[in-house]
Amino acid sequence: MSAPSQLEILDLRHFSSAQLRALLQDEATHWHRRLHWDYTRASATVLDYLNDRVLPGYVALRDTHGKGSEVIGYAFCVLEATKAIIGDVYALGETGSLANPVCETLLHHLIELLQNTPGVDRIEGQLLMFPAGALAGPYLAAGFCPTTRLYMIANLTPAPTNNKRLTTNNLLSWQPNFYEPAAALIHRCYAGHMDASLNDQYCTLHGAQRFLHNIIRFPGCGTFDADNSFALLDPKSRAMQALILCSRIRGDVAHITQLCVEPTLRGQGLGKLLLEHCAAQLARSGVKELTLTVTEANAPALRLYEEHGFTTLHRFEAMVWDKNLRQ
Repeated sequence: MSAPSQLEILDLRHFSSAQLRALLQDEATHWHRRLHWDYTRASATVLDYLNDRVLPGYVALRDTHGKGSEVIGYAFCVLEATKAIIGDVYALGETGSLANPVCETLLHHLIELLQNTPGVDRIEGQLLMFPAGALAGPYLAAGFCPTTRLYMIANLTPAPTNNKRLTTNNLLSWQPNFYEPAAALIHRCYAGHMDASLNDQYCTLHGAQRFLHNIIRFPGCGTFDADNSFALLDPKSRAMQALILCSRIRGDVAHITQLCVEPTLRGQGLGKLLLEHCAAQLARSGVKELTLTVTEANAPALRLYEEHGFTTLHRFEAMVWDKNLRQ
């Protein structure tokens, strides 16, 4: 793959937050416009990491014909033991179509770096801003497997909830002591599930704990909304039966980060009850829109969301490369 003319690719760790601030501000406007997402808090976290010089990645510079070089793109990843997660790729004027030459160049360099890093056996990436197929070139050339996912949205209006199955005794908003049983429930729910091939954190209890920790503590999926995240408990045993977690991605927009039901209790409408209750509570608190992501091939989940007014705003791809599966 040849880089666009007059483009220089350099190590991200040579750059400070001041040098990339304008680029990330431009990116935030696209998140707001396309996904109804206030990306400024996530951008601030990235800028902090840049100042610490700890993010592996690259910066794209363009010659400005005698006026120096201009930062026009960047890409970074996060390393977790033997796995790497492609955190972001962005370039000025790209992400809106299937032609993204600067982003493709950055992604090519980042993938090459990771696939040649000793100890990295798996690479995952879900670049939410890019439409499906937009970055297929560098991914497929490097042996990644794509899965189409949907970014869905529903308009919320205040509505009463009066379901006898949901009482103050067995339906509780998020509490710190839910952490361990919630992680265990998530792990059980994703055993053998198609999404476990996209995010291997689902495959182990420790991974599910880390997944939950990231949702609650970090702004990558928005700001965790404990008041509008709910656990459904068994009235007698107090075991956790179902869970819905929400974050705020904008003042008036919420995002469902997790909805799962104990495998032995599926088919009883518990997910439907939690979704309706959560949406009603959010609407009463002033939230106008609710978003979520779902794998397109997950027909039961997709049907549930469509029945509750969700429509597809954007199609994107999850990409996975696993060295052990290719040997």
